[in-house]
Amino acid sequence: MTKMDKTKSQTKPPPISKQMVWQAYQKVKTKDKAYGVDHLSMKNFEKKLSGNPYKIWNRLASGTNSPPAVREVEIPKKDGKIRQLAYQR
Repeated sequence: MTKMDKTKSQTKPPPISKQMVWQAYQKVKTKDKAYGVDHLSMKNFEKKLSGNPYKIWNRLASGTNSPPAVREVEIPKKDGKIRQLAYQR
């Protein structure tokens, strides 16, 4: 095994099953959690419930799921230190 092969195997995403995606959906739904960075509400997600979990699983399993960029700002604290705050636009 070459050094390049070792690097590729170490960065490979962990296996994700369709059942894991379904369980995550169920957990979000039962706890009435907020929707994700794609700003798709649960109501709209459920309109295409037969296809949406598969799309999510496919992106996660293939390693092509790329979260959007995050903006960082510095927040000054009372003690003079700075706290990093990250948020999405």
